Amino acid sequence: MDRTLLLERARERGVNRLVYLIARAILQPFFTVYFRMERIGREHVPKTGPIIIAANHRSFMDPFVIGMMLRRPTYFVAKTELFHNRFVAWFLSSLGAFPVERGRGDSDAMSTARMILERGDIVVIFPEGTRTRPGALGAPKRGVGRLALETGAPVVPMALIGTEAIRRGWRIRPHKVRIRAGRPLRFPHVEEPSPSLARAVTARLWPCVELQWEWLGGTPPLRRAAIVGAGSWGTGLAVALARAGLEVELGCRTRKQVETLTRDRVNEHYLPGVPLPDAVHVTCADDLALDRADLVCFAVPAAALPVAVGAHAGAIGPSSGVVVLSKGLVAPNGMLPSAYVAERVDARAVACIGGPGHAADALASGAALVVGSEDAVFAEQLKRVLKAAGFDATTTIDVAGVELAGTAKNAAALAAAAAGVNGPNAAGAAAGKVFAEVDELSRRRGGLPETFAGLAGAGDLVATVTAEGSRNRRAGELLGQGMPADRIGAALGQSSEALDGVGLLAATMHREGVPSPTIDGLAALVDGRIDPESFTAGVTAPGGRFQRSAADTAVLATSASGGNGHSAEGRAEG
Repeated sequence: MDRTLLLERARERGVNRLVYLIARAILQPFFTVYFRMERIGREHVPKTGPIIIAANHRSFMDPFVIGMMLRRPTYFVAKTELFHNRFVAWFLSSLGAFPVERGRGDSDAMSTARMILERGDIVVIFPEGTRTRPGALGAPKRGVGRLALETGAPVVPMALIGTEAIRRGWRIRPHKVRIRAGRPLRFPHVEEPSPSLARAVTARLWPCVELQWEWLGGTPPLRRAAIVGAGSWGTGLAVALARAGLEVELGCRTRKQVETLTRDRVNEHYLPGVPLPDAVHVTCADDLALDRADLVCFAVPAAALPVAVGAHAGAIGPSSGVVVLSKGLVAPNGMLPSAYVAERVDARAVACIGGPGHAADALASGAALVVGSEDAVFAEQLKRVLKAAGFDATTTIDVAGVELAGTAKNAAALAAAAAGVNGPNAAGAAAGKVFAEVDELSRRRGGLPETFAGLAGAGDLVATVTAEGSRNRRAGELLGQGMPADRIGAALGQSSEALDGVGLLAATMHREGVPSPTIDGLAALVDGRIDPESFTAGVTAPGGRFQRSAADTAVLATSASGGNGHSAEGRAEG
């Protein structure tokens, strides 16, 4: 049907009373019985006069559920595509729907809404602009604030939960639906509100919708974050989360570092030149209010993760989500960091973050990151926060692939730099062979091949081998020049996760039966059992393969138990 005629009908003729009464007589008992609809706060909705209903949007059923919440006809905007079928357009229009061109600032639809309110009727607005699921509510657009100011109509915050689960394909399932209304909000009448004023009003009313949503049991937004570890990534993540609007506690290892960061507001040792935003509160890790945090981040090396988790796991509440930034395996059994944490915390979900994300460059120029989690709701929340911080972000359920890709990246960068003193061919061969060996381990653990080929694997590897300040690359260069591994940490001024974890990686590969001659050779180089020339020859010479002896196997077993002699515990944590 013609869009202009539909808008005109909403302005002048309004709801078809007969169609409305028939639809209500059918839908209300159906919703009450089939969906076990629970309506809360109906007393907050004014019985007369104009009203703007500001609600979250999860399903095509939402306008009908809201209509059952109210005691009089309701008008609501719907995307233009729904009105292409003539009968559907007539039916929706008879019930109060009118079309809106989404994403275009539709002035005709806004004018229609104003006219409906001026005659004393109800208009439903979904400030998110589209259906948002799963997880927490989406970000609101300023149109609802503008409409409230232009009309002076009270705004009733409303939330629905359960409607997103009632449809599977064309099947409508019997799932409980709940809806709750809050007290009306009133704003002054302004003839031509500025965009900033409309945005401010929207920011004032949207938390009231979130309050109804959380009261119904909806997933709360991420508001407060606590970060364990103030190294480069811990500090960088604190800055990024603050940019995304979160309140952040940054937990340092020592009181001295707390005093320095509090005074200077810059982490000169790990992230020089990047000031801490006002929203970042620096404290000692032991004093973090983890029970109040919506998001807890472990930003420590894999070797230091057991100590950090042991110290803080008991304080993490069941409503918190946990992010693990450690790259590598956890001793003594070669567990993945997120799996290690998930077994020891009572959190609602655990996730990891992979991809090329060197902290200083990410904050200055952006980054493309991968969120790995088996919990789709939590992964989507993290994706939104990272995007709000200025990063590109994608999600995957391949947690093992993301974490093993990070492990492979570290080891490959170390191997490439160590072999690279003999030329680029040796560097490329070392990196490629290490990467392929860990990829095989990932596939045996259920990892997806595209994970290693994408951002978490190849993308992160390229970033590491080309980054000026890459610790793993610099550690490999020193190793290739003949410096003993136990002296490299002091020379770098901080730890190299690859250097500290290669022995455990080799032991894990051996235990799981994955052929890994290049990683075995790298472990032997790190332990001082072979020299750099022998390692390079094992990578590039015809038939060159490092042969693991019984003595080597014994050394790897010692490495797996945590006795490699150059653990990173505490150094990169800050």
